[in-house]
Order: sequence, then C-alpha cells, then structure tokens
Amino acid sequence: MSEAPFRAELVLPAPAKLNRMLHITGRRSDGYHELQTLFQFLDHGDELHFRRRDDGEIRLTPALPGVADHDNLIMRAAQLLQRDSGCALGADIHLVKRLPLGGGLGGGSSDAATALLALDRLWDLRFGEERLAALGLMLGADVPVFVRGRAAWAEGIGEHLTPVELDTPWFVVIHPGVMVSTPAVFQAPQLTRNTPPISMARALQGATTWRNDCEPTVRTLYPEVARAIDWLAGQAPTMLTGTGACLFARLTGEAQADSILQRMSHDWQAFKARGHNVSPLHAALGYAGSESASCWPNATC
Repeated sequence: MSEAPFRAELVLPAPAKLNRMLHITGRRSDGYHELQTLFQFLDHGDELHFRRRDDGEIRLTPALPGVADHDNLIMRAAQLLQRDSGCALGADIHLVKRLPLGGGLGGGSSDAATALLALDRLWDLRFGEERLAALGLMLGADVPVFVRGRAAWAEGIGEHLTPVELDTPWFVVIHPGVMVSTPAVFQAPQLTRNTPPISMARALQGATTWRNDCEPTVRTLYPEVARAIDWLAGQAPTMLTGTGACLFARLTGEAQADSILQRMSHDWQAFKARGHNVSPLHAALGYAGSESASCWPNATC
C-alpha cells in the first residue's frame, strides 16, 4: 500500500457509513450479537485537523457535549496508538462535528479510525493496515471497517470483513432529531435474533430484499423514527442504518435527492450524499487503488 509523503499537519475526513442491510443471526454468551451486514461509505461526515506536537501531549477540541475526554473515541484511539507504539510525540486535534451522535452512521468509530490513520502518518509509525485494524477493534466493532476503508460484507460482531463492490447511488439521509440507544435496541425482548445466516453471494444477489432487523424494534421504541421512515418511504425505498436513528433512501440520481430535500417540511436534519466503495479517508491519504481525493475537497495530506 503506497502512501503520500509525511507531513506535520493533516486535515482529513471521517466519513459516514451506511448499513445497506443488517441481519441479526444470534446472540453470544457474552451478550454480543452475531450479525451479517453490508457496509458502504458516504462522501459526507466529520472532519479532523491534526498538528504534531513534540511534547507528547494529546489535546482535542472542542469537547463534545455529554462526552468526557476519557470516553471520546478520538482521544482513546490517539492514546492507544501512543501507548502501543511507545511514540513520544503528541498532537493537537480539532474536530469539525457534522454527524449526529447516536445516529447509526458510525461517526464515533469513523473519527477513531481517522485518528489512528492520521497519527500513524503524522508520527511516521508505518504500522500498516492489519495492526491499525487490530487496535481499532479494541475501540469498537465498527472501527476496523473504517480503518480498512473498503465497502465490506461483515460477519461476527462486525469484525470479520470481506471487501465487496456495491452500487454507488445517491442517498438522502434523515436524522429525526432523537438519539437511539444501541444497548436499548439490542436488549429489547422483541428484537429479531434468529435470522438464518446466508452466504455473501446470496446477499449480494438479493439487493431488492435487503432489510435491517433492528428496524421494527426501533420503530416501536422511537415513534419519531417511525414517522420519518414512513414519510421517506413515500418518496423512495427506505431503510434504517445500524440501530438508527438515521434512515436513508436509495435514489436514482442527485436531482431526486434535491427534490426530496426541498419537499421535506418536518423539523428533521437531512443531507444528500453519494455512496463510495473506497473510503474518502483512504482517497484523501492517497492510498494505492483509492478513488480521487476530489471526493472530499477539504482534505489535505
């Protein structure tokens, strides 16, 4: 994997992801759920600014409301990489937050992955994808897919990844203004936990039947999410992503996305975005085989 030259400052994306489908196939003895899902990236998300420090301190601004520094995945990722590498360098990190908390778009996991890849470059560690993905898994099941940066079929608790090629349509994504508790969804007695496992090949052939097993439970627990799903489903095929609260519609083009956004009269947050099979983060870092960095125009590296 070839990389761009070392720099002391970086501005990089932390892109959103969608779960194009999500099946829950079982529950493990440790409480985690076995699943099968398809991850795909969007050209929309948070943005992180990094500047190398020589004194070993790691400073993050601004603080996220209700999230202590020791719980922030960016800080945890930076400190984990610093400890694991024994690196004496530090960093100033500034977060431009665009993705909603508890939205099912993977914002925290994506931020953590961007921190790992950026600091690996900033500190000239050259850990490589495998080692960074292993560190990412210590932070959360979704972090490795952002570290690896390719649309993927995922199994286990989401950590067993196989790269795939999916269609790359335009989407409208709506956040209904509520925060969904992932633990509450996975602890709900009515949650489907026994969907029969299928092969990756069968999943990829059945795009018209893709669904999210969390959606019925989230609709019951969060009426505002149900209302948003019902409205968007009247415009185009719609699905919840992750455990929500965000939902998305797959569209025929950008013009349809613009039309839907213009007609949306509810007090919801919404945006349009294009699907990508290579993460805009990897494109911005200039990894071999990635798409053009123009998919994220603010990136500098």
